[in-house]
Amino acid sequence: MASAAREYRYAHREFSTNGSLARDLDWAVRERELEHAGEVPRHERTQAAPKVYHKEQVLVRERQAIPVLSVLGVTAVAVAAVMLLLSYVQLTTLAADTVALKSELTVLQAENVSLTAQHEQMFDMATVKEVAAAAGMAKPTSSQITYLDLDSEDSAVVYRTETPSVFSRILSSLHHGVYAVVEYFD
Repeated sequence: MASAAREYRYAHREFSTNGSLARDLDWAVRERELEHAGEVPRHERTQAAPKVYHKEQVLVRERQAIPVLSVLGVTAVAVAAVMLLLSYVQLTTLAADTVALKSELTVLQAENVSLTAQHEQMFDMATVKEVAAAAGMAKPTSSQITYLDLDSEDSAVVYRTETPSVFSRILSSLHHGVYAVVEYFD
């Protein structure tokens, strides 16, 4: 009886309004769902086909040649990195040398101050007199002083030698020539 009521109720569904004049467009879908409620769906009823596993082949690409420009680029970057590291090493060395030179400069400046003070002491007249007296120096006495009279005119005497003979000049030239040859081979 319930099924007959259901059929009667839903048979005239197309023309009924249920208080609304709008048409219900999915009534057929709902009807199908109600009729098949509790049943196993069709796609589950069919027996599942045995699964066949296909082993996929791994595709291997052919070995490609490495572009020359990329090799040159990588090499240039590596060379630049090495040069940068070497410049940092040089910078560190120069910084260490600068620190060493600054410390040496402060030592030399302190030594300069002490040497300048000693130098000024040496030219102090009191110190000079003390050192001279310690060395046994004294002012000269009047007997040790000699005066020169330069009021008279200057004069010079030139002695003339005899003119050598031809024979003595030849011997002298021969002597100088032999002497030059002996000097050359020594």
